[in-house]
Amino acid sequence: MEYQDYYQTLGVPRTASQAEIKKAFRKLAREVHPDVKPGDKTAERRFKDINEANEVLSDPDKRAKYDTLGANWERYSTAGAGTAGDPFGPGGPFAGFGGGGGTRSGTGGNVRYEFRTADAGGFSDFFRMFFTGGDAGQPQDAATRNAGARRRAAAGSAGPSFEELLGEMSFDGSDAGLGSSAGSSRARGSVEAEAEISLEEAFHGTKRLVEVDGKRLEVNIPPGVDSGSRIRIAGRGGGGRDLFVVTRVKPHAVFTRHGADLHRELVISLREALLGGEVPVSTLRGKVLLTIPTGSQTGRVFRLKGQGMPRLKGDGAGDLYAKVRVAIPTKLSPQAEEAAKAFLDLVDQPDPRATTP
Repeated sequence: MEYQDYYQTLGVPRTASQAEIKKAFRKLAREVHPDVKPGDKTAERRFKDINEANEVLSDPDKRAKYDTLGANWERYSTAGAGTAGDPFGPGGPFAGFGGGGGTRSGTGGNVRYEFRTADAGGFSDFFRMFFTGGDAGQPQDAATRNAGARRRAAAGSAGPSFEELLGEMSFDGSDAGLGSSAGSSRARGSVEAEAEISLEEAFHGTKRLVEVDGKRLEVNIPPGVDSGSRIRIAGRGGGGRDLFVVTRVKPHAVFTRHGADLHRELVISLREALLGGEVPVSTLRGKVLLTIPTGSQTGRVFRLKGQGMPRLKGDGAGDLYAKVRVAIPTKLSPQAEEAAKAFLDLVDQPDPRATTP
């Protein structure tokens, strides 16, 4: 089994920051994505390599284990591969991955999400051995295979789509829309798992499947949760412990959130700004009509009462604040320019800089 130098694959030093790793991955992924170079087997292999490297280096826990492995690879390759026992010793970062009769466990303890997790199906034997708890070259269990198949079918390829790469793409928990595997921790007799959800899911409420000690548990995530909200399921964390599901809401392309209030930009035409009118505004509830008064300026903010997020504790909902931006026509025809000059000559507009330094 060949050692994979993930830092070399991404072209970053071992001291690279998370931001530098993300930047390098995005650049390389755009260059060799299968959607950009269809049918190019070399590019496809390269894309899988950088995808695998980023999967490890962008995850602090995986990266720490990988860095430990780098210094001990020769010892593992001679003492551990294909033999019983763990060359790193009991309780080490790779306990149970020595092959033979060792006990295998995932990095998330006994709590994991059943879906939307990173899939190792397209990754190397090296990755599967050390980061999924499976034997190199051996088939994965049905749950892992099915989760990977669903992800690949949804993406239409062995990795994230090119549109996802150009959009909100990062493998630090929200990579290419794939979500993150459930991280878990144990503190004060409880178990924690993280659920990454969209703003729409936070608005309407959603569900997640969690597996605890081999048993599947469907968790209801109520409307109104925010990043850091904790959902307690008493006594379901295994061994009589409580399970806490901590939510993380992904950034949205249109709306920004401040508590229960939402903010967005609203682009209006020059005609609507000058003469007023009714314009449709998309909210998380649906579209509403907003009356724009005559003479509305760029930067004016309109409050749409009750169109924000539902309140997690208490009744009602927050408000939506729409900030206007006037779109000025460009590439005017000669006739339009003459008409605009005639119109502006009729308008007695004071110098807007007279009262502004």
